[in-house]
Amino acid sequence: MRITLSSGTLAEIQTVASPSMGLVIAPDIYGLRPLYDDMVATFAKEWNMNVIAVEPFPGVALGDDLQERYAAVPTLDDERHLNDLLLAADQLGTDTVGLMGFCMGGMYCFKSARSSRFARIASFYGMISLPEPWKSPTQAEPLRFLIEGCAECVLAIIGGVDPFTPPSDVDQLRSTGAIVQVYPEADHAFAHDPSRPVHRPDDAADAFARAKDWLLTAVR
Repeated sequence: MRITLSSGTLAEIQTVASPSMGLVIAPDIYGLRPLYDDMVATFAKEWNMNVIAVEPFPGVALGDDLQERYAAVPTLDDERHLNDLLLAADQLGTDTVGLMGFCMGGMYCFKSARSSRFARIASFYGMISLPEPWKSPTQAEPLRFLIEGCAECVLAIIGGVDPFTPPSDVDQLRSTGAIVQVYPEADHAFAHDPSRPVHRPDDAADAFARAKDWLLTAVR
């Protein structure tokens, strides 16, 4: 079900009768779409969680062109988007809330480590360092928030051949105290979208199982 947060940002939410916890999802650069509607419904049912996914580009008319969206990332404001993730958490009605994100959303997972609102965070191939074209006055470095926040709350799922997460960045990520799981032959976005040519079903299944287990450690 689509709802509108108090900030005016759209979100997709699904609740269950007796949730084990709540889960906020930070989508990739393409934002809310049927893939995330299905993901919210699936995780709510199969993981027994209240789940919500948040649009990262509220009020901006963007098409499917990747370059157009890539160019729009520097206009995003960390404070606004991170606040939207917190507002989404408040919609779930659970004491314990986790966060999971993909690609750009995985980067925002790292940045969200500054907040104690998220008991556990699972970042799928989030950018550890800001890509040069994304740098702007409203975009801070993810590592800064990890160092200043709760890096120990973070599980980072990384592809071993992902150009967005080079080994030097992964080493820095490990040094923060985050848990890092590398899939050596996996490229960027290998897990969450089966339609992509880089999708790796076995690695994806393992990564999601690890993410689920990590999130649920917050309530065990």
